[in-house]
Amino acid sequence: MDARHLRYFLAVVDEGGINRAAEALLIAQPSLSQSIASLERELGVPLFHRIGRRLVLSDAGETLIGPARVVLRDLDDAAASVEELKGLRRGRVDLITMPSPGIEPLTTILTRFSTSYPSVTVNAEAAFTPDEVLHAVRTGACEVGILGSPSDVRAPELEVVALESQPLILISGAGASTPDGPVIERSELSGLRLIVSQHGSLMRTLVDEVLASGVDATIAAEVAHRTSILPMVLSGFGQAVMPSSWAPSARQAGARIHRIVPESYLHVAAVCRKTHLTPPAQKLMDEARLYATGQPAVWDLS
Repeated sequence: MDARHLRYFLAVVDEGGINRAAEALLIAQPSLSQSIASLERELGVPLFHRIGRRLVLSDAGETLIGPARVVLRDLDDAAASVEELKGLRRGRVDLITMPSPGIEPLTTILTRFSTSYPSVTVNAEAAFTPDEVLHAVRTGACEVGILGSPSDVRAPELEVVALESQPLILISGAGASTPDGPVIERSELSGLRLIVSQHGSLMRTLVDEVLASGVDATIAAEVAHRTSILPMVLSGFGQAVMPSSWAPSARQAGARIHRIVPESYLHVAAVCRKTHLTPPAQKLMDEARLYATGQPAVWDLS
């Protein structure tokens, strides 16, 4: 099977059609169409259904995506290994991360990684649920995933490295009326205007539990992009329940931090396939393991 045909096939999948894929590959559209047709003849099955002017993946096409990504990454791995022997330190890591773990511990892990491997490029995709991260790693779309979950991450077919547990905190603007101490009871959220993430997140679950218990708080906004939450808090629009990974940035910006009790924890882990990792991905996972062994179980918010 020609690796070039696999690259062309994945380009059509990723770009959503022959024309856009041809533009991305800088080849003529008829040449790309012929390459796909050749691959289909070789496999003996159609990879796409032609519906009008659109291409829709067949069941065989869906099945081929994951193995094709693994084959091409293995070829890149082989080339990188040869280059490494020649003394060249370069490469690329494709990872996927959820927003809060993408602040910490990912920043620390990548900073340490870049110190040893400054010429390796990191491509970080975004995900908003643990299932998205696990799916991307399982299918080979990304090699490494960083995710946070309300419970310990379990994925038997993947390697899972538990990194840390982050308690949930309340982030308030400097002028907000909150207790003087570092801790706030859930019942003391009464009367607050809360900026929340979407349903399914641990942060939203805590807020929903508080509201269900009879606490008279108000959901002021539901925000999908969590990078928007801290500016909204600092402007005085409302307050937010977030994982403790946000605490350093929030404090630096002038916000106040309270640990919410009873506590809820976001359990953060790094995941990867058990085999067929490129050398840069292997080194990145090594840094994740070092982080896991060198960090306390929870964050110190004192």
